[in-house]
Amino acid sequence: MTIFYHTRVGNYLMEAGVISKGQLNLALKEQRLTKKRLGQILVEKGFVTEEKFIETLEKLLGIPYVNLYSYDIDPEVATSIPAFLARRHHVIPIQKQENKIILAMADPLNVIAIDDVAMSTGAEIETVISTEKSIDQAIDQFFGLKESMEETLQDRGTKMPEEDEAKKLEQRAIVEEAPIVRVVNSIIHQAVSEGASDIHIEPLKKGLRIRMRIDGVLHELMKPPKDAQPLIISRIKIMAGMDIAERRLPQDGRFQVNVGFKEINIRVSALPTIFGEKIVLRILDKERIVLPLGSLGFNSYNEKTYRRFIENTAGMVLVTGPAGCGKTTTLYSTINYLNALEKNIITAEDPVEYHLDGINQVQVNSRIGLSFAAALRTILRQDPNVIMVGEIRDRETAEIATRAALTGHLVFSTLHTNDAPRAISRLLDMGVESFLIASSLIGVVAQRLVRLICEHCKEEHTFTPDQKRLFRQLSGSDILPQIYRGRGCRHCNQTGYKGRIAIHEIVAVDSRTKELILERATADELRKAALERGMITMLQDGLNRMADGLTTFDEVLRVAYSL
Repeated sequence: MTIFYHTRVGNYLMEAGVISKGQLNLALKEQRLTKKRLGQILVEKGFVTEEKFIETLEKLLGIPYVNLYSYDIDPEVATSIPAFLARRHHVIPIQKQENKIILAMADPLNVIAIDDVAMSTGAEIETVISTEKSIDQAIDQFFGLKESMEETLQDRGTKMPEEDEAKKLEQRAIVEEAPIVRVVNSIIHQAVSEGASDIHIEPLKKGLRIRMRIDGVLHELMKPPKDAQPLIISRIKIMAGMDIAERRLPQDGRFQVNVGFKEINIRVSALPTIFGEKIVLRILDKERIVLPLGSLGFNSYNEKTYRRFIENTAGMVLVTGPAGCGKTTTLYSTINYLNALEKNIITAEDPVEYHLDGINQVQVNSRIGLSFAAALRTILRQDPNVIMVGEIRDRETAEIATRAALTGHLVFSTLHTNDAPRAISRLLDMGVESFLIASSLIGVVAQRLVRLICEHCKEEHTFTPDQKRLFRQLSGSDILPQIYRGRGCRHCNQTGYKGRIAIHEIVAVDSRTKELILERATADELRKAALERGMITMLQDGLNRMADGLTTFDEVLRVAYSL
C-alpha cells in the first residue's frame, strides 16, 4: 500500500473532523519510520477508534465492512489457507462462492496479501473489511488451538511440576505463559461464538475430552492429549481465582472475559474424579440471561397471565422446572423489568448468576451459616418491595417466603417440580400450612426449553404413521398440521436445530384453587381443576409451537411427553 493511500485516508478523517491535522502529521511521521499501517497507529495513539477507522475505509474505498463477531464463518473455507499466511497478513477467508473466496482483511489494499491467498487457494479473491482484532480472534479460533497445544507440549516436554507447595509458583508461571493462554482463550471464544451455555472439560483414562452444550445438547469440541490436562485445568483455575494446588476437594470460582464487544461472565466448578478434575464452565451472557418479557417465549395467553401475576404488589410467584430449563432467565428478566428507582429489590442467590444494576444481590453461603432462610430473614429487615429467593429448598425457607408474601412483599422463587400443579403439592409436602400457601401464592409457572428448527436448512416434513397416531392421541384432533424439520447444515452443526424457545404451563391461584389447597388436594386434583379453567399444558404448548413451524414433533416429545 502506498503512502498516497494513507494520506487519502488521513485527509478524509481530518476533513470529517475525526482527527486533527497535528494528529495526522504525527501518525504519518511514525508510519514512515515503523512501516505500520496508518489506521493501526491512529488507533494505538487513541486518536480514533478502530470502528470509526473501519467506517471511514468503507466509505472511502467502497469495500463493505463485515462484523466477524456475528458472522457465521465456514470452517472449511477459513482453513483453506495455511495458518502462517493468515497470521502474516491478518486475513481470514470467510465464505466461498463457486471459485471466488470472500477474504476479510484489516488492510483491504494489501495486494501482496491478496496475491498470496489467491496463489494458495487457486481462487478469485473478493475483499471485505474487518477489524484486526476480530480477524485475529477468528484466526485463533480456527488455527490457534492446535498450534498452541503443540507449542505448549513441545516447550514443556509434556510434563507439569509436582503438586508440592515448593513447586506452586513454578506451576503458576507455566500456565500463565502465552501458548496455554491461547489454548484456553480459543476454547472459550469458540464456545461463546457458537452460542454454548457450558463447556465441559472431562478427564478420561487415556485422554481429555472437551465438550460444549449448545441448545441443551452436548457436542464434542476437541480431544486434547492427556498431557495437556494439567495445563488446561490449572490455567482455568488461575483465571477463576481457585487454588491450583488443591486437587482433592471441589472448588468454585468465576471470572470475566471480553469476546468481541461483549463482556461474558463465566462460573467455574471443579470436581475431583478418579482420572483428575472435571471442570465445567458456565457461560453467562447478559444478552441471553436478561431478556424483555416479550422475548421469554410465552404464548399470548400465558404472557397476559404472567404479566397479571407480576403487577401485584404483594404475593408469591413460583417458577418450576429442572436445572437448565431457563428459570434463572425468567426470574432475572422479571426483576429487571420491575427494577425502578422507587422500588427496593433484593435477591438471595446461590450462586449469583449475573450482576444486575440497581438490584441488591446477596450470595448465599451455607458454610458460614448464610442459608436462604437466614438471608431471607435479614432481607425482610431491609424494607424490600420485591424479593427474589434463588430456590426454596426446605420448610424454613418456604415458610419465611410465604409469610413475607403475606406481609406486603412481592416474592419470586423457584422449585424443582415436573409441572405447575405439583409445585403446590411440594409446598404442602414440605410442611407449609395450607392456609399460608392459599393466602400468599399468586401463581406458578412451569417451563422447559425446546430447540428451534434451523432457519437455514428448514424444510417441509410429514408425520410417520406412528407419529400420526400419537399426535391424534395427544392433541385430540384428527387434523394434521404441516410440520417441518431441519435438514442439517453448517449453520447448525448438522443437527437441524439452532436456538431454543421456552414452552410453559401456568396455574393461576383463583378462588377454586385456594379451596383445593385448603383441602390439601392432590397434584392430580389440582391439575384437573386448572385444566377446567383453561390451563394450557406444556405438551400442548409445545405442539402449538410445532404447528407454528418453530420446532419438531420429536423435540416436543423429547422434552414434554414424559410429564
